[in-house]
Amino acid sequence: MPDRAPQPVERQLPTEESRDLIALVRDIIEREIAPRAAEEEEAGHFPRELFTLLSESGLLGLPYDSEYGGGDQPYEVYLQVLEELASARLTVGLGVSVHSLSCHALAGYGSKQQQSDHLPAMLGGGLLGAYCLSEPSSGSDAASLRTKAVRDGDDWVITGTKAWITHGGIADFCTVLARTGGEGARGITAFLVPGDAEGLNAAAPEKKMGMKGSPTAQIHFDGVRVSDARRIGDEGQGFAIALSALDSGRLGIAACAIGVAQAALEEAVSYATGRLQFGRPIADFQGLRFMLADMATRIEAGRSLYLAAARLRDAGRPFSREAAMAKLFCTDTAMSVTTDAVQVLGGYGYTLDFPVERYMREAKVLQIVEGTNQIQRMVIARHLAGPETR
Repeated sequence: MPDRAPQPVERQLPTEESRDLIALVRDIIEREIAPRAAEEEEAGHFPRELFTLLSESGLLGLPYDSEYGGGDQPYEVYLQVLEELASARLTVGLGVSVHSLSCHALAGYGSKQQQSDHLPAMLGGGLLGAYCLSEPSSGSDAASLRTKAVRDGDDWVITGTKAWITHGGIADFCTVLARTGGEGARGITAFLVPGDAEGLNAAAPEKKMGMKGSPTAQIHFDGVRVSDARRIGDEGQGFAIALSALDSGRLGIAACAIGVAQAALEEAVSYATGRLQFGRPIADFQGLRFMLADMATRIEAGRSLYLAAARLRDAGRPFSREAAMAKLFCTDTAMSVTTDAVQVLGGYGYTLDFPVERYMREAKVLQIVEGTNQIQRMVIARHLAGPETR
């Protein structure tokens, strides 16, 4: 039995335009992403020039309004683009997801003037965004954040530190959540801060287990001054804006997770059908065949789950519970499938000669970012049983 080359995922897409879009993405992956993914990840190289290409190709603003340079694509399509990108290189797929997340506040809650002033450059002008919510002492408990914004005439002065910021130190703009009022969720406001603002500095990037090509760093705000024209939404509305963004962002993480899992499955199938032991391909052995079948089934279930949540979002219906379910299931699936892929390859799976060890290291972070999977379970349980009693 010969080894099998990976086959593209057969996608159910709503329009001819969306099918052309996926074809474009696959062409960019084949030419620009896949050939250098392993080498650049090992070297810790962030492909900024690739994000410029993605912006020029209209891929950094897909779910947003074409009036401001977006792609007018439903989330059902946008998420499948993320999956394709993440299957080739998670640094790219997750980077596009984070950039989209950083545009969400302005696109959803900004004034018409703010949107006209800033969105075209953010969505299609080559800029790259960062989303600044987490802090050293407030991760899962985001409502306890301490970064402050103090009113000074027509300006706000922001002071504090944000942590675990994807694109920290290289972003052209940051969506920043800061405390403008009292304690708790109602005292938080959102701001759009230029990446080169005076007083904004990034620490050295974190040294991570995976996703070495994607810079993650603390960002320090040392009296950063921004005009009130860069306040997004009302004072005190910031936490609600952040939660709205995270519901959508969690779907992005779910899609990226399925992309990584799909890549791991394809590598495992290719290896298993070509590796001979005891005179026949190891894919002939039932124990391994069942493992591959289970991997494929989990991936299809995860894909169906995130697409079902996306269709709710596209229809304007509540999707917070479904987004949490998708993020939970898809990222747990990615961790399980990539671990199994390493097992299928045996000793070779534990070496840098094959990509499955990288997929396994990368899958782990997806269970943590944009709300740990323990937080997702809390969100789901609240929808089922109501808030916790104290």
